[in-house]
Amino acid sequence: MIDAILHDILTPGVFMILFWVMMFALLVMIWYWLWFYTRVFRHKPSAIPDELPEVSVVICARNEDDNLVRFLPLVLQQDYPKYEVVVVNDCSLDNTADILKEFAAKYPFLKVVTIKEDEYYQHGKKVAVMMGIKGAANEHIILTDADCQPSSDQWLKRMVAGFQPGKEIVLGYGAFFRKSGFLNKLIRFDAAVIALQYLGFALAGRTYMGVGRNLAYTKSLFFKNKGFASHYHIESGDDDLFVNETATPTNVSVELDISAVTFSEPKAEWKGWWRQKKRHLQTGHRYKSYHKFLLGWYVLQQWLFFAVAAVLLVVQFQPYVVLGVIGFRLLLQMIIFSIGLRKLGEKDLIPFIPLFELFFMIFYPVITIARKLQRKRKWN
Repeated sequence: MIDAILHDILTPGVFMILFWVMMFALLVMIWYWLWFYTRVFRHKPSAIPDELPEVSVVICARNEDDNLVRFLPLVLQQDYPKYEVVVVNDCSLDNTADILKEFAAKYPFLKVVTIKEDEYYQHGKKVAVMMGIKGAANEHIILTDADCQPSSDQWLKRMVAGFQPGKEIVLGYGAFFRKSGFLNKLIRFDAAVIALQYLGFALAGRTYMGVGRNLAYTKSLFFKNKGFASHYHIESGDDDLFVNETATPTNVSVELDISAVTFSEPKAEWKGWWRQKKRHLQTGHRYKSYHKFLLGWYVLQQWLFFAVAAVLLVVQFQPYVVLGVIGFRLLLQMIIFSIGLRKLGEKDLIPFIPLFELFFMIFYPVITIARKLQRKRKWN
């Protein structure tokens, strides 16, 4: 029925045009994979300098007593000659203050900055990050979260190695703990593919974001940019918007050594993940125009390729050729993404590449629409 209608509407010449549209979309995606994504697994770690500068690790904590007990010791026990850890106790109502007091008694290089609750003034994480950076004594700032675990005691050395001459920002990979369940695989796959994208863009001199779970920059860069002043009113963006504003083609480095990774707790329920993703989507519209174009252009080609391929298969226009093109795309994608996922330590996700790609092609438009509808209801 559908193929008959399409045959009545479209001529053979139009089918041929659609075929070449599909091929163009395929070429664009291949270009993205080869130009950006392959840079991630071809990247070599920076050499650790003989003289390591003093650094400050900044962690913001609000009601994170359990996570601090679990993860803070791993930050405090880094194999690094001289550093400080600045933990911002951001209006915590649990045992965070007592736990930090105990840690500070054992580790004199732990500095605690306390923000007290104010019933007349509500603030987000950006205030806590700003207070932590202001309280830091050193020029080189390493940021992570209270629920993050460094992959090794070499994490600080590896991140600091990225501060080569002229480099003011160092991007690391913030992974999630591997656990059982479909949702865990989805979250980790999403984070890994986003990492392939933003790290690949950075290695090509087109940096558009970083993640606060594993990020470093200089204190002078932060204050030169006036911190988060331009996007203070937005809940998210203490990591990606700051990087998007301050990154240049030459002042960013990437550290992908397995010892430079951090791991954090993923959401355990769909509802919590859904809310988290909606919050993260608040920032994308503020990226630089050419970043939005590059990101949007890739998504457009994804949809164009599969939509046109579906039409051509329905009308049975050279079905074996079209299936061959789809198979070639799948094969090339599996090769490139598999190597990338292995580089990031996520090889167990390789069998899910085709399924999860289709899932997120649908998921992101749906959650974007849901966020916009929710915002309109709140405004009304």
